[in-house]
Amino acid sequence: MSTETAEAAVEAPAGRWGTVQPWLSLIVRLGMAGILIAAAIPKLVDIPQSIRAVRAYRLLPEAVVPFVGTMLPFLELLLAIFLLAGLFTRLASLVWLLMMAGFLVSVIWVWVKGYSIDCGCFGGGGDVEEGTTNYPVHLAERLGFVAMGTYLAIWPRSRFSLDRWMRAA
Repeated sequence: MSTETAEAAVEAPAGRWGTVQPWLSLIVRLGMAGILIAAAIPKLVDIPQSIRAVRAYRLLPEAVVPFVGTMLPFLELLLAIFLLAGLFTRLASLVWLLMMAGFLVSVIWVWVKGYSIDCGCFGGGGDVEEGTTNYPVHLAERLGFVAMGTYLAIWPRSRFSLDRWMRAA
């Protein structure tokens, strides 16, 4: 099998999966972008609250908390733009997975430490009254997000993507 034939087989799987997969990847890609936009906008509107949310985890040195709290929504929005456009989709999904790994570790950290915080994932955040958090739900949600990112990292080829256009050029 020539290199070109092998590359073509990877790019366009045969059969029903070859027809369905690019559409599923599109749905996952747009879903991930929507999640990132929903997470970024409330933080962009209230950067000081975003900083408080990062601080509540008590995980990072105070010297970097303002930087992380300020830059996180911009990173989320930038990643959403790449996913919306379908540009560098596999790389974007790997960045997503790194972010989700960080968020998973952070939620586990506060749970183990016994802190009661609002995660601030979609705005808000910070210390909350004892018993008002539900860390298992947060972890299940993040694991779902990991599944989405894993799917897209494995099958990044999708409809209506700049990746597809760039490959054709």
